[in-house]
Amino acid sequence: MTAAPPRLRVVSFTAMGLIDRLSDALGVYVTAMGYPRSAIRQRAPLWREHTRRPGWRGVGALDERNSLVGLGYGYIGARGQWWHEEVRRGLLSTDPRGLHWLADYFELTELHVLPRTQGAGLGEHLLRALLDGCDRRSVLLSTPELDPVHPARAWRLYRRLGFVDVLREHRFVGDSRPFAVLGRSLPLPAPPPGWMEGSAGPPYGELGGPDPANRG
Repeated sequence: MTAAPPRLRVVSFTAMGLIDRLSDALGVYVTAMGYPRSAIRQRAPLWREHTRRPGWRGVGALDERNSLVGLGYGYIGARGQWWHEEVRRGLLSTDPRGLHWLADYFELTELHVLPRTQGAGLGEHLLRALLDGCDRRSVLLSTPELDPVHPARAWRLYRRLGFVDVLREHRFVGDSRPFAVLGRSLPLPAPPPGWMEGSAGPPYGELGGPDPANRG
């Protein structure tokens, strides 16, 4: 299935909208990733800082009780950002030909769905909503390295949408786990006919007030 369950609605986040619900958003993050709750306090300052970066945009999924069950956000990647420099370091040491990916891209920083709402297409719904109208040439992301025996749903989603390998088995500074960096050109291919029927539909409404300081 590729459509969000009808009881869920997908909305756009302003930067202030995410900050207002930051505890809930980080709760989704740690639950989806299997991290300890202590990670919420550690990640909060970084997520706040991310909302101030050029081109920041975010989306969320709400259930019938207005509880946040999924979210995604990202911004324009650029020199000097930690993730950009880490990927650049990895490419320089493995295959410098891949450096072209680091020009004019949108960094998909976070995309998470609570386990109880996984498997119904909500991740794809959020991803499409987040990238709709993005004016960058490509999108890049990093995800824990593929487990060939038990591939994560995220891998199946990214492969289905045409993401290719940019960098594999990369160790980011401060994390011993291997990660893959994936990318694809924008815009995403159009969904099949009828994909949105009976689903939450495209993003509507906006969580949070305007962000006059945030420039897309």
